[in-house]
Amino acid sequence: MLHSHPLLHLKPPPNPYPTRILSSLRFHITTKLTFSGPDLPNRHLQVFPLLHSSPLKYSSDDNVTATAEDFNVELGRLLALLPEEMRRRVNEHPELQDLIEVVMDLGRKPLARFPSGDFVLSEHPITTEEIQHAVSQVGDFAVDNRAGISRTLHRISAIRNRKGAIIGLTCRVGRAVSGSANLLRDLVKDEASILLIGPPGVGKTTIIRDIARMLASEYGKRVMIVDTSNEIGGDGDIPHSGIGNARRMQVPHTDVQHKVLIEAVENHMPQVIVIDEIGTKLEAMAASTIAQRGIQLVATAHGITIENLVMNPALEMLVGGVQSVTLGDEEASRRGVQKSVLERKGPSTFSCGVEIITRTELRVHRNLEETVDALLLGRNPNYEIRKINQGSTDEFGPILHRHDLFETSRESRVEDSSEINDGSPCHDNVVSEEDSSKEDDAICIFLYGISEASVVQGMKQLKLDDTIEFTDNISEADVLLALQSKLKKNSRLQAATRSRGIPIYISKTSSLAQITKAMQALMSDYADGFDFYESEVKANDSEKIDALEEARIAVEQRVIPEGEPVDLLPRPSNILLLQKKLIRKYNLKTERVESEIGVRLRILPLESTVDEDDHEGEEPDDDGSMFGELYGLKDNTNGSVFGVDRLPLLPD
Repeated sequence: MLHSHPLLHLKPPPNPYPTRILSSLRFHITTKLTFSGPDLPNRHLQVFPLLHSSPLKYSSDDNVTATAEDFNVELGRLLALLPEEMRRRVNEHPELQDLIEVVMDLGRKPLARFPSGDFVLSEHPITTEEIQHAVSQVGDFAVDNRAGISRTLHRISAIRNRKGAIIGLTCRVGRAVSGSANLLRDLVKDEASILLIGPPGVGKTTIIRDIARMLASEYGKRVMIVDTSNEIGGDGDIPHSGIGNARRMQVPHTDVQHKVLIEAVENHMPQVIVIDEIGTKLEAMAASTIAQRGIQLVATAHGITIENLVMNPALEMLVGGVQSVTLGDEEASRRGVQKSVLERKGPSTFSCGVEIITRTELRVHRNLEETVDALLLGRNPNYEIRKINQGSTDEFGPILHRHDLFETSRESRVEDSSEINDGSPCHDNVVSEEDSSKEDDAICIFLYGISEASVVQGMKQLKLDDTIEFTDNISEADVLLALQSKLKKNSRLQAATRSRGIPIYISKTSSLAQITKAMQALMSDYADGFDFYESEVKANDSEKIDALEEARIAVEQRVIPEGEPVDLLPRPSNILLLQKKLIRKYNLKTERVESEIGVRLRILPLESTVDEDDHEGEEPDDDGSMFGELYGLKDNTNGSVFGVDRLPLLPD
């Protein structure tokens, strides 16, 4: 006879998350069932029904609470690798929920890394036994020295000695943050192929995991994840619930990831392929092949900006590739560039590019091909800045700013951020407003031949985020920052810069080191208020006319008729340059002479064998337009190149 138990009549509410073990179950009750009968011996069976202490209501708040409790359970499994004392000190830290990683190196003090900095977990150095204890609780280490904890997103990375023994561990915390990809929801819904770029630790994997969940669970796509090191779907054969209904293929070895990509397409008929960490040329070629088959791609790559990929020979195929093209004389003249230029080789593998600046700010390039073309031409590309609106009730509602080269004085903002989470494209809710937030103390830079992204990197190194702004209107610029090889070929820009009295700073190459060096000099002079340049700008036209007339008279009355060299008066550097250009019109050469009272030019006669002193940074002639402005050219000249109304007072 089966004796009923009153607790057996209690039924738990249905579980809306069947793929996840609810951590909100409070306690267990053990029930003993007794079977008896005339023909049956007494048997006892223990049953463990799972009961809730109170009825569950699955509201949005409970969903967040359940997610937080799930993370606490997973975090506890990671902290179980640590000795008791270290585990206790981590749990007592106020930033426990923001823990980044735990570092254990043999013979050194263990560290826990938080956003605020490193925290020492124990004053006693790590021993071999403690490392072996942690290793025994994780999965097997692959050839890339990475392991994990089953059904969690944590990553355990090993450091080995020359004999192969593990002497250090980096235990990195993995999190599934639902909603972290809401800033890109409009791109995901439009079936755009998205390439995410960012340095390590900025949250690329977290975003790409949420995109996979969004596509599979919310939009019903057939999503296949090619998981390089089990960071997206977690360790073990059963993937983590953070990827939703997406499927996952593990990569046995990083060298065969490109083969796994092709296998995923040929065997499993996906609509979307999600790839983590494209790093080799073979993987880039495989991704390009998949894109040509009409499959949506979502991938990550290491780098800071799109320009890093353009300059990376292994990954340039992701953005269409780069090739050198030789232009004809007429085409080069029409474009105003040199005959050999760089152009995009073919179509880009991805339609959109996303640069992850911080965990709360993204730079979105809606048309990746246009961005690459602009970078190869030395122009600033169009992009959107999207930020998480932390002040709103919707934590992931974005604030969007649009950087448009043709409307540099305007910015765009999302008015209703809640509509983003409802699945509507964010660009449909953009309205324009005048940008009146320009800082009065900020210095406005006009860039030529140098990408804005490279300057932004230099700004971050020099910590100048709040002191520099960019403009595409030379009349609004305070400073011109240009690439030397580009500026030499643009005489119009040189003339416009000189006429407005704008200081010029030159970067010899487009490398980050050279750009940073030029910016250091710029900011050093800016701190002094550009006094040195203001003194040159304030030089009146009379002084310039006197200097040029001095050079003209010396040439026409002494150098050419008598064949003797003549030393001119010491002048400022900008006036020396004007004198030298004038003298060159007579097919004469000059040399610089330095003395205690300053620098002056020496005009050499035609028979002199002294070479002309060509100085770096000298600007090409602009057809004498500047001289015409200074002198006010008239029709009646006195036989010389220029005509003036008076002669200067020359020294005895």
